[in-house]
Amino acid sequence: MTSNVIIDKELCTGCRRCSEVCPVNAIEGVQGYPQKINGELCVSCGQCIQVCSAYASSFNENISSRKSKLEERGMLPTVKEPLFAAYSKGNAVKVQNALKNDELYKVVQCAPAVRVALGEEFGMPLGSLTPGKMAAALRLLGFNRVYDTNFGADLTIMEEGSELIKRIEENKNLPMFTSCCPAWVKFAENQYPELLKHLSSCKSPQQMAGTIFKTYGAEMDKVEPSKLFNVAVMPCTCKSLECDRVEMKDSGYKDVDVVLTTRELAYLIKNADIDFVNLPDEDFDTPLGCYSGAGTIFGSTGGIMEAALRTGYELITKEAIPKLELNFVRGGEGIRTAVVQVGELELKVAVVSGLKHVVPVLESIKKGECQFHFIEVMTCPEGCISGGGQPKLLLEEHRKLAYKERKAAIYSHDSKLEIRKSHENPHIKKLYKEFLGQPLGHLSHKLLHTEYGIKEGEFENE
Repeated sequence: MTSNVIIDKELCTGCRRCSEVCPVNAIEGVQGYPQKINGELCVSCGQCIQVCSAYASSFNENISSRKSKLEERGMLPTVKEPLFAAYSKGNAVKVQNALKNDELYKVVQCAPAVRVALGEEFGMPLGSLTPGKMAAALRLLGFNRVYDTNFGADLTIMEEGSELIKRIEENKNLPMFTSCCPAWVKFAENQYPELLKHLSSCKSPQQMAGTIFKTYGAEMDKVEPSKLFNVAVMPCTCKSLECDRVEMKDSGYKDVDVVLTTRELAYLIKNADIDFVNLPDEDFDTPLGCYSGAGTIFGSTGGIMEAALRTGYELITKEAIPKLELNFVRGGEGIRTAVVQVGELELKVAVVSGLKHVVPVLESIKKGECQFHFIEVMTCPEGCISGGGQPKLLLEEHRKLAYKERKAAIYSHDSKLEIRKSHENPHIKKLYKEFLGQPLGHLSHKLLHTEYGIKEGEFENE
């Protein structure tokens, strides 16, 4: 099975810190000797990358050159940071080459968790919120359109919320799990294929946005879709594999061409000598860069659930939700449950952070004992803000503080936005009116939904 997470045997000391955080026990080896990753089990979450502390020393003359390692890892030659044993194969060089190609129309989208972590790579305080600087930097890098994955998150809520309501009305395939996290999807495909009918058929915000960019967006900009190079900047190492899935071509082309991690975007900005800290703020492009507060909280565990409840409550009751801040679904690693009164419906929900915590839920479904209607699952301990592609923090106290500050920044961003519900985003309404028709409609189903399950030749690079 494909994995883009690798352990460099020349650098690994066998400390096995990586094995302690691996949610699927995919790291094999003996203490004191180089470890290896079992590709059949690995879900490419990158948590091992975050905790790895073994790095290439300039005093060790018995290892491959730094230049060769940078090339092997897909990293820019200008990268100055230490090279650690656990890493993911990158795409910065590929994106840099595309940015130099005048025949391509370059489009980029940025996930909500990126804007609360990117500043750390430039010495800014932990959790600094930098959407405006990020948009400005991406334009300086040469992107023609700077969009936002938060728009895709709002779109996901419209489709996923409608799908949940339909399932509840039909009492079919409940509980419904979220499908935004590709590592969780891969785990379900690997370990619980008999329960895949419980996954939402929705694509992730990244993939929904990518499909819209190459259809509606390309038409809007009068660009030939085959010339549109679509980049997604993500906090996650597994998102690169998601965009390579063979079924992610509903636009008629590869919907998302390549994924960069937060760290890789920082490499590109530094390589271009952009003074990120002092950049004046700029806005994302309209209409596909406009988003609600519900879209931005996707970056933290519980955010999908909260966004879905804000919209689902109003779709079902036709009344305004009494309170927007749903603190009972917010939190950290583990499982949180709640019963939400939505009109006459007692909606039973759960939020799961960390794959080890979802196993008891899955087993309860197999036994016919699960009473939940809707379950959010995130592989990483605090959701996307703690993703494997985020800035690396070696000290545990810094890691905990960073997660706290990143989450605080996300919820602060939400609270200050004028529109905080996905269904009230005027550009989402316009997209349905001018192009998609309606949630779960024929075109929406074709472009925004998929069928999960391991397929032969599942990834493009296999």
